[in-house]
Amino acid sequence: MHSLAPCLAIVGPTASGKSDLALALATQYGGEIVNFDSVQVYRRFDIGTAKTPPEQRNGIRHHLIDHVEPGTDYSAGDFARDARARLEDMRSRAVLPVLVGGTGLYLEALLKGLFRGPLRNPDLRERLRLAAESHSEGYLWRLLQRLDRHAAGAIHRNDSPKLVRAIEVCLAGSRPMTEQWRDPGEPLTGFQVFLLGLDPCREALYARIESRTRRMFAEGLVEEVQGLLSLGIPRTAKPFGALGYAQCLRYLDGECSLHEAIESTSLQTRRYAKRQMTWFRRRTPGVTWRQGFGDSDDTASSAFESVSAWLGEGRTLAPPTVAARDSPRNPE
Repeated sequence: MHSLAPCLAIVGPTASGKSDLALALATQYGGEIVNFDSVQVYRRFDIGTAKTPPEQRNGIRHHLIDHVEPGTDYSAGDFARDARARLEDMRSRAVLPVLVGGTGLYLEALLKGLFRGPLRNPDLRERLRLAAESHSEGYLWRLLQRLDRHAAGAIHRNDSPKLVRAIEVCLAGSRPMTEQWRDPGEPLTGFQVFLLGLDPCREALYARIESRTRRMFAEGLVEEVQGLLSLGIPRTAKPFGALGYAQCLRYLDGECSLHEAIESTSLQTRRYAKRQMTWFRRRTPGVTWRQGFGDSDDTASSAFESVSAWLGEGRTLAPPTVAARDSPRNPE
């Protein structure tokens, strides 16, 4: 029997420095990075998505970043299929996969598999769209909360595509989607996965989120959104529901001031970070947690020790140093 291939996964809240740590470890071990952030998979959505710019990737190959067009309806199941193909390719080349991202459902779909959900129902989706337009903001989220409060707690109230799909699954299955998730899927085989988590001080994390949000807007997030709209990308495109982008659309529509858009983005991102930690602690067992940010040399050295011990003999190198970025746009 062939031995299991190693696979490293880095989890944690947004702005905790996951991408920096992943890059340091991939560089250290000659690995390649596989993104599991549900917005980074889309092309041309850059400033608000914490993508590591190509010139700062140290020549490390990145997978499933800029993977699909913005109008594509890309699901967790699609991600699991594509990511497993990438992992198999890396195993054939004896390359260490370094998974990194903040979308817990994507990682769970990859590692555990998903239940076989119902096919999309265009008629139901259209009825939900019309109902959302005729009701007050947050209607879909409130509806999902009645059907499945746990699923509602994991989805942002402005993320219409995810809300519609969750409601669709609840209604088709006649029970909460999170209960259906417990149905056995097809787990990832052939790999031994080491889960490494970042858990920085909450006050420091929130301060970083606020600083990052202001920097995103200062570096052209509104202009990026205007450019995306000028390309003909519809406002209903899934990534436009993401934090920062949704607020920019409201600002451009005259529904709020620029100051209000910035403050709302910061507040909602802090809340999202809290939900991420709740997800990973409850639904991702076996994580080795490290206090601090991934772009800290101390945290990187501690992570290196854990990964080196896990990989065993033959892969021990000098502890990595996280190179500071020049005015990092979005530490993720």
